[in-house]
Amino acid sequence: MAERTAAILAIGDELLSGRTRDINVHRLGGWLTERAVALAEARIVRDDVDLIAAALNDLRARYDYVFTSGGIGPTHDDMTVDAVAKAFEVDVVENEIALGRIRGWYEKLGQEVTPARRRMARMPEGAVLVSNPVTGAPGVRLGNVYVMAGVPRIFAAMLDAVATEILPGERIYSRAVTAPGLPESALADRLREIQEEIQGVAIGSYPIDGDEKGVTIVARSPAPETANAAIETVADAMRALGVAPKRGDHADDREDA
Repeated sequence: MAERTAAILAIGDELLSGRTRDINVHRLGGWLTERAVALAEARIVRDDVDLIAAALNDLRARYDYVFTSGGIGPTHDDMTVDAVAKAFEVDVVENEIALGRIRGWYEKLGQEVTPARRRMARMPEGAVLVSNPVTGAPGVRLGNVYVMAGVPRIFAAMLDAVATEILPGERIYSRAVTAPGLPESALADRLREIQEEIQGVAIGSYPIDGDEKGVTIVARSPAPETANAAIETVADAMRALGVAPKRGDHADDREDA
């Protein structure tokens, strides 16, 4: 089974100014990991049609899936739909199905579909709708690009709506071991040697609170026996430095990702 990769393009001036903290990258990364798809890149771009379109064309050519978040609301600075249409060189049209969903949503609330709300029915021509059970206004898919809302709970709901469309990639097995109180610099040379000695594994080093509480080493491989062998070799290196390694209490110590 081949490796599958994805990227996320987070859109909005508010993200770059620090006014809004992005959590969709974190959410998407975990969601994709459960499906054995690697989130290989994350970008943030301001509200600019040309910049969004250029970034999108670059990402969609290099990854199996691209997710955008933000910029599909009812206001003048919501321009993701226009940027996606420009990237794919298609027109922006009012989607009747999307408009019907939006009307139905606001009718349930006893409210009118104002021109601003109707704007959320604008879609790149040829796009497939992505359901939004939270507020009714759908996202879209065009090619390998999934255009979604930036509001985290809506983004999460849209992910669930497209779950069956994401083909799983090669499963990666992760094993972790922690050395309490040991700075990662003490292991650096040995980790480099282990990485060279054992083929087919990626070894990552993650200091805890800036080395104050130790370091966690994670070994990842499509072969569980390789991940096991690498992490046991790392544990031996920790013991050689007089530290008792701790296993089994790290989020990456798993077989489902």
